[in-house]
Amino acid sequence: MNAAEQRAVLNILIHAALVDGQKADAERESIREAAESLAGAGASLAGVYQDVLLRRVTLAQAVATLRELEHRQLAYELAVCVCEADGVRNPAEATFLEGLRNQLGLQGDAAASAHESQSAAIAGAAAVGGAAAYAAVAADATARAPASAELDKTILNSAILNGALELLPQSWASMAIIPLQVRLVYRIGKAHGVELDQGHIKEFLATVGVGLTSQYVEQIGRKLIGGLIGKAAGKTMGGLSRAATGMAFSFASTYALGHLAKRYYAGGRVMSTALLKQTYQELLQPARQMQQEYLPAIRERASTLNATEVLDLVRR
Repeated sequence: MNAAEQRAVLNILIHAALVDGQKADAERESIREAAESLAGAGASLAGVYQDVLLRRVTLAQAVATLRELEHRQLAYELAVCVCEADGVRNPAEATFLEGLRNQLGLQGDAAASAHESQSAAIAGAAAVGGAAAYAAVAADATARAPASAELDKTILNSAILNGALELLPQSWASMAIIPLQVRLVYRIGKAHGVELDQGHIKEFLATVGVGLTSQYVEQIGRKLIGGLIGKAAGKTMGGLSRAATGMAFSFASTYALGHLAKRYYAGGRVMSTALLKQTYQELLQPARQMQQEYLPAIRERASTLNATEVLDLVRR
């Protein structure tokens, strides 16, 4: 996949991210930041967000750039992931995906249908299983709050798991990362006696810059830049070291988010928005450096993951 094709795929993803028009200003800003953050890893992708927002490149033009079937299938798969970032595909997103599938010439395509089913299963599990898990924990009034060392272990294990998910070649694997981050924040809040719902946690993530849709755009963009999409890049996955960029991002963001939540809820939730953002960025740097140390554990965890286990992890 060359630079023009990478740019076209990201263009399609940003169209997908903006299609529902919900919370337009905040959503557009988070997606702009996600797209612009990719410039350091691949200058050819800088400015794609502006191309979409200023209508310099239409959806039809982006689609026309993708001539290979594998690239068109990939674009559709990733657009599905973006549209289901919040666990719900609304009517505007459903209409967009139907039109995109037609434009890409994927009507009746078995691979696209299989991916859509798997993505829907993960999104549904995140919405239903997550709510059930929160209710179950909240109902247990005698649940013992984990000690600090236990929370640290939980955060590290979550970071290793999310790093491992980035190693899987299937694009739907990354869909499990955000629900697992939401669950981690919930458990940390609960350990400090704070009852949270999914809405509060999503707002917490968005405040520090770990938005739902924008995080998918950034994760996917990093994979595209790194050429980590297997067949769509014209190569096999080969060594797991090729996934270092996306893995480091998911490991580090999860680790930093967990320790930020630990500080925030232990301190009585008095940190300002500016301080939350600053602290998260400060935690990211050492977390990125730690990723190399835990690379063997991440690789080992990835070797055991499959679709069934990923679904079970999201449902818990």
